[in-house]
Amino acid sequence: MKIKTPVHLSLDGNAVLKEAVARLAHANPAMGESRRNFLRQTLTLGGLSMLTGCTLVDEDSAETVLTHISRLNDQAQAWLFDPKRLAPTYPDAMITRPFPFNAFYSESEVHEVDASTFRLEVTGLVADRRRWSLPELRAMPQIDQVTRHICVEGWSAIGKWGGVSFASFLRLVGADLSAKYVGFKCVDDYYTSIDMPTALHPQTTLALTYDGQPLPPKYGFPMKLRIPTKLGYKNPKHIQAIFVTNTYPGGYWEDQGYNWFGGS
Repeated sequence: MKIKTPVHLSLDGNAVLKEAVARLAHANPAMGESRRNFLRQTLTLGGLSMLTGCTLVDEDSAETVLTHISRLNDQAQAWLFDPKRLAPTYPDAMITRPFPFNAFYSESEVHEVDASTFRLEVTGLVADRRRWSLPELRAMPQIDQVTRHICVEGWSAIGKWGGVSFASFLRLVGADLSAKYVGFKCVDDYYTSIDMPTALHPQTTLALTYDGQPLPPKYGFPMKLRIPTKLGYKNPKHIQAIFVTNTYPGGYWEDQGYNWFGGS
């Protein structure tokens, strides 16, 4: 279905943004409510100021404009990101129990991984490309944190994750720390990627435990990346491969229109 009435983007602010998203949603009923909300939240007047005079005449051009605005937000968030600023931490008494399950499938479909045969693949711009077993990762110095997980769907929960400092792991494998991206491939076919400054943030953790116990399957066994400075969809679970690259890797939700930077 085509959008019959053009949408003229100007600097009129939120009313124009809401109209653009509403018309796109009307033209594409398959677009979920969570994505519409996310697009509303990530559109900025800064992006509009660079698109003044642009006319949205159909769903394809509307999608193009919204994607362009999201990319502008990526650049703005990256510029504002402070690699030394820490996310808030909390006492154990504030942990959300039970911590919510969240994935793009039901809990009954959680993948089971054989710990005895699992090996983490590390490829791309790294010096050491050997595969890592869980005992080898558990033998490394461990850290833990109690931080808030914030979901793009509008809920949040506090949890306790423990594991290996991701910055330490990247340095151990000889990763090119000047590279742009670190990507992740997961057992459940999920994939995502993050910027190198976030990968090196002191709270970014290759999590092997939850609340002091081995990471349960529903929370991402054998490991997940815990990034308290990012939204939940940037925290991949069931990780089976990590790669360092200068080629934009995208992500499962990002390739469907979600903001790539996804954090502060």
